[in-house]
Amino acid sequence: MIIAVIGDSSCPPKETKLAEAVGEALAQHGAIMICGGLGGVMEAACRGARSKNGLAIGILPGEDSRAANPWVSIPVTTGIGYARNMAVVKSAQAVIAIGGSYGTLSEIAYALKSNIPVIGLNTWTLSRNGQRKDPIIRVTSAQEAVNTAISLAKKKGHLE
Repeated sequence: MIIAVIGDSSCPPKETKLAEAVGEALAQHGAIMICGGLGGVMEAACRGARSKNGLAIGILPGEDSRAANPWVSIPVTTGIGYARNMAVVKSAQAVIAIGGSYGTLSEIAYALKSNIPVIGLNTWTLSRNGQRKDPIIRVTSAQEAVNTAISLAKKKGHLE
């Protein structure tokens, strides 16, 4: 099972803590964590996953694997810039969004367009024509985010 963790490359301490706890919990459940491989939320999630002997894949925007944060287990260089955001979410059965800026917003959109569930921790709220139509599943803790992501991934992919 592969779960994406998305968020800003620089984030406040609260989001850093959440991301690290998400990474830890994913590893404890045996899920592979995939992200954009850089700093901020991505680095914290990788650090959490690796601290529990989990696997952290980083899909990098550039062509230099040394750009990956030090906690990435497997760096994947793409040379395609922000277009790599699609590869991050399309590789996962569920996505956990923590905070985030416009890159995160694009990943949320790619996931939703592909019917990949998005679980949100302190992230974007979506509306259309002034009406809230928010398909992001809102949770309040790292453990709830991981439990929800794993449950939805199992339903979506018929995974055990």
